Amino acid sequence: MNEELYRRLAKHLDDLPGGFPETESGVEIRILRKLFTPEDAKMALALSIIEEEPRVIAWRMGISTADAEKRLDEMEKKGLIYGTRKEGQPPRYMASQFVVGIWEYQIGRLDLELIGYFEEYAPYLLDSRTWKKTPQLRTVPVGGSVGGDTEILSYEKAEELVRAQTKFTVTPCICRTEMEMMGEGCGKPKETCLSFGQGADFYQRIGRGRSITMEEALEVLKKADKAGLVLSPGNERDAVFICACCGCCCGVLKTLKKQPKPGRLVSSPFMAIVDKDPCIGCGICIRRCQMDAVTVTGKKAIIDEDRCIGCGLCVTTCPVRAIRLMRKTGGEQPYVPKTITQTFIRLGKDRGKLSNGKLVRMLLRSKADRFSAPK
Repeated sequence: MNEELYRRLAKHLDDLPGGFPETESGVEIRILRKLFTPEDAKMALALSIIEEEPRVIAWRMGISTADAEKRLDEMEKKGLIYGTRKEGQPPRYMASQFVVGIWEYQIGRLDLELIGYFEEYAPYLLDSRTWKKTPQLRTVPVGGSVGGDTEILSYEKAEELVRAQTKFTVTPCICRTEMEMMGEGCGKPKETCLSFGQGADFYQRIGRGRSITMEEALEVLKKADKAGLVLSPGNERDAVFICACCGCCCGVLKTLKKQPKPGRLVSSPFMAIVDKDPCIGCGICIRRCQMDAVTVTGKKAIIDEDRCIGCGLCVTTCPVRAIRLMRKTGGEQPYVPKTITQTFIRLGKDRGKLSNGKLVRMLLRSKADRFSAPK
C-alpha cells in the first residue's frame, strides 16, 4: 500500500512546474521514502501550488483543523512544503517542487544515504529542452564586470537586487555541503545562498538560515566574486533568492557544463569578449571560468561563445583588463518574468503540466474548499 502511496506522491511532484521524473532504478521513490513518512505523503498529496490555510486542507482531507495545523507545521520544519506568514492572518501552506525547493530545504537534514540517492537522481532532473525555454535560474554578472558603455538593467545587477530588499537570510550552499560530506569539497565558501522577504522568513522559521543585514548580504556578493562563484538568482526580475554557484559542486552548473553549448541554455544577457592587444595569455581567466569556455592559444585568450554564460568572473581578475562583458544581440536576449509565480506558470506550461484549464480548475477547487471549510 505504501508503495502505491509514494508513486502517487512522485507523480504529484512531477506534475508541479519543476518536475520529478521517473527512473528505471526507482531512486526517486527511495528519496521520497527517506524524506516523507506515509502521513507526510498523504498530506502532501492534498496540497497544490496555491497557498491555503490549514482549515481548508483539513476539510479536504477530512481531518480536524488542529491535526492539520500540527502536521503542516511539522512538514514545514522538515522542508517538505512551503509556508508563509502574514501578521494577523493564519499561516498558509503550498506544495513545494523538488528542485528548486524540497532538496534545497534539506540543508539541515543531509546524511550520506540521502546524498547518494540524490547524486544518482541528479542527472535526470534537468531537461535541457525545457531549461532553454524557461530556466529556473538565471546568471547575473558579478559587480564591476560590465563596463560603463554597456547598458545594464536593474534586475541584471546583483547589488540592485539586494538593495531592493528589506529582509535577508543567508544559508549554506547545499551543493558544496553535500560534496564536502562526501569528501569531495572544493574548499570554496559555503554560507553564500541569499534569500529575501518571505523566503528569508521561511528559512529562518525552519532553522536553516541566519538573519543578516543588507550590508552583510552585499559582502556575500563580494565574497562570491573573490571565490569565483557564479551569481544565480531565480529567473524573475523580483528576485526572491540569489545562489552563488561553482562548476565543480553545483548540480545545475555541473549538468550544464556537460552540455556542448551551455551558453545557449543559460538565461544571461551578456557574454565575454577579449581585446587581443592587451591580453598576455596569463591564464587566470581559465581558472576562473566555471564552464570551460576559455582557452589560451598563442598567448592570447579565446572565449567560446557557445560555452560562455556571461557571469563576469573572468573580467574582474584580468590583470590587464583585456576582457569585458558585452550585451548579446536583441534576438538572444532572454525573457525574464517579473515574479517567481509567473516563472512557475511558464515552466509548468512548457513541461505540458499546467494548462490554463488546469490552473482554472485548481483555483476553483481551492475557492470552493475555502468557502466550505469551517472557520
